[in-house]
This record gives sequence, structure tokens and C-alpha cells, in this order.
Amino acid sequence: MISSIQKRLLIGFCLGLVTFFTNAQETTYTSDFTIAFGSCNRVDLPNPFWNDIASKNADVFIWGGDVIYADTEDMTVMEAMYEQQKTNPDYKAFAEKTEILGTWDDHDYGINDGGANYNKKHASQNLFLDFLNVPKDANVRNQEGVYTSKNYYKDGKWIKIIILDTRYFRSDLTDSEIAGKRYEPNTTEGETILGAEQWSWLEKQFEEKSDYCVVMSSIQFLSAEHGFETWGNFPSEIERFENLVKNANAQRVVLLSGDRHISEFSRKNIEGIDYPLIDFTSSGLTHSYSSYSGEPNQYRVGDVISVRSYGLLNIDLDKHIINFKIMGVNDQILSELSQHY
Repeated sequence: MISSIQKRLLIGFCLGLVTFFTNAQETTYTSDFTIAFGSCNRVDLPNPFWNDIASKNADVFIWGGDVIYADTEDMTVMEAMYEQQKTNPDYKAFAEKTEILGTWDDHDYGINDGGANYNKKHASQNLFLDFLNVPKDANVRNQEGVYTSKNYYKDGKWIKIIILDTRYFRSDLTDSEIAGKRYEPNTTEGETILGAEQWSWLEKQFEEKSDYCVVMSSIQFLSAEHGFETWGNFPSEIERFENLVKNANAQRVVLLSGDRHISEFSRKNIEGIDYPLIDFTSSGLTHSYSSYSGEPNQYRVGDVISVRSYGLLNIDLDKHIINFKIMGVNDQILSELSQHY
């Protein structure tokens, strides 16, 4: 037998449990994976963003190319510039607490708009990998080109990050005779951006199962009408990549790019893919195309941002929503796009 006081205590305890479990069911838990990225960074100009990016607690930061502006065959000069960036106090503090991946573009590769014919590319590759603190026994140290990948597992989801090399193997560009355009599409059979070995590697990456696949390409993929460097200069490579996405085990493929000294979102609906392919361009970190007055891009969403900026992606792993933000100085959101997958 229990007393009336004990009964009241028992009832109160049970009611407390009901309240606890009811509140627990109403609590919303969000599971996020955050990526920050940027490109076009001069060591001789102020670096305004490292503290702001650090405050976002990103799971990873990705260099999108042009870490430095070396444009040289003198590897001593190039090494000194990397060291200057590496010892920048704000960047140094940031790099000590944040995982950093990345690719190069022409100016840290060593030659403006350079491709496969650059004769210092092997030495340049070693310096770039040194800057990223890539271990000496890493696979990328024993291959031609800086392409690589990494898988992340968070709250039951796989996120694959693929880093492409659009420099080491790239065929020659075709000069344009159209005023205001530097290059035009090269339709010659066998001309390439990625090269045979990197394409073979990329196909294997897409065969692996992932919930999200974020691909870093230093040059733009979707925007192809401006006449500068772009995947559009090699139409067969665009078709090959899109077919790869169609048949991939990798789900929810997203493209990141840099190079242009502007930031913008591009989005394309592709037959056979049940979500739009987004190319998020973020450029530049220390300087930008401040005299920008317009250029065509049939896939553009929103406005072009022509001031200094970096890119931020927040992947909601539960709701399958990616929020894309172009971030400016003083933590200003300059443009934003959300996509449900």
C-alpha cells in the first residue's frame, strides 16, 4: 500500500515525464555541413576575410585557385610568395584551426591562362602542395596534376569533395576574332581540359556512393558566353561531364568555381538529372572586377557581385537543402540562393 502523498508524487513524476517527452518531440534538430571557399588572392593586398570565415566554423575551406599571383618560371619567387601568404597572421591563425583543401588556377600555376605546355608545372605542383601542407606520402604527390578528393561522414550522410585540376592537362585555347572576346570554343576532337588520366579518375569518383558531391573547378562550368576562360571553350568536355553526372552514384552534385574576379550563381536544368546543376562562382578575396558593366550568362540567377567576397555553403543534411551565400566585407550577405534537393 502507498500513501496519498506517495500517490501524488508518483502522478507528478509521470506528468513530468510526459511533459519532457512532449517537449523533446517538438525540439527541432538540424544537421549541417558547412563549406567556405574563395579564390583570387594577392599577398601584397589586405586579406580582409580570414577572421570572418573563421567565425563560420566551416567543416572545410577550399581554395578555388589563384592563391597567389606569381606568373613566373622562377620557383624561388613563387615559393617566397607562398611563404608570405602562409605567414600572414590572420591566415596563419585561420589555417591552424580549419581544414584546408584546394586547387590552383593560372596565376599560382605559373602562367596567365596557362595549360599543358607550361614547362615548370611539375615544380609548381610541388610548391602548391607544400603550401597546403599535403603529406609527402600522399597519393597526389606521386601523380601529375593536383586533383584529389576527400569523403566526409556526418550524421549518417556522406559528403564527397572533388578537387579538379583544370590546368595541368588542358589543351591550347583557341583565340577569338570577335571583338571583346579572348577565346572561342575549340571543337577539335581529342582536345581536353582534364586529360585522360584525370577523366578516368573522376569517373571512379562518381561511381562511389555519396549523398552530396561538391566539385571544385577553378574555371566556370556553366557561364560560357563571356569569351574568357571557361569549360565552354571545350564543349565536348561539358557534355562528357554532364553525362557523368546523369549516370553517377554520387547524388546532388554541386559545382564551385573561381577565376573571374566576380561572384555569381548559375543554374541549369539538364535532361536526365532530377535537380538543377548549380555552379557557384566566388572570386575574388582581395581584389575584384570593380569596373564590371555586364556580360551575358543565360544560366545566371540573381545579380553579379563585383566587389570582394567569399563563398559559403550550408548543407542541411536532414532537409536536403543547400543554402549558398556570397559574403562580403564586414560579414555582409551580398547575395543568397537556396536549393532543395
